[in-house]
Amino acid sequence: MMQWQCLGFDELTTQQLYDVLKLRVDVFVVEQHCPYPEIDGHDTAEGVHHLMAYEDGVLMAYLRLLPAGLTYDAVSIGRVITSEAARGRGLGHELMQQGLHFAEQLWPGQAIEIGAQSHLQGYYGRFGFTAFSEEYLEDGIPHIDMRLTKNQSAT
Repeated sequence: MMQWQCLGFDELTTQQLYDVLKLRVDVFVVEQHCPYPEIDGHDTAEGVHHLMAYEDGVLMAYLRLLPAGLTYDAVSIGRVITSEAARGRGLGHELMQQGLHFAEQLWPGQAIEIGAQSHLQGYYGRFGFTAFSEEYLEDGIPHIDMRLTKNQSAT
């Protein structure tokens, strides 16, 4: 059974921090052959939350929730990742659903912006995100900025 936790940086245990950084480096740097500054200083910023999914004590999925003004003018979701062992089980969809749920709890009614790898535009589109930029290269990988606009009258 998947155990979900959404914690601020100061609430993370050293083991959780290690798990998060290892998973992010294993996938974003090693698997994707993309040497870049994975530890970017945003993890510790005020208001940032870390959403983690553990199964049997192993980190299977993760994403980072960032308040407006930190990376985008709007609230942002980033570092969306599932472990290699978790792929093909629909966990990525559950991760995004959980991320959107926690973003709404933290920042009700606010738009959410992401910098998506271009080949994932359709994936994020399923959650209501639409592109608002031209494609650009980030660390050698094609990306596109996408936004999810919320209905301000929704509860």
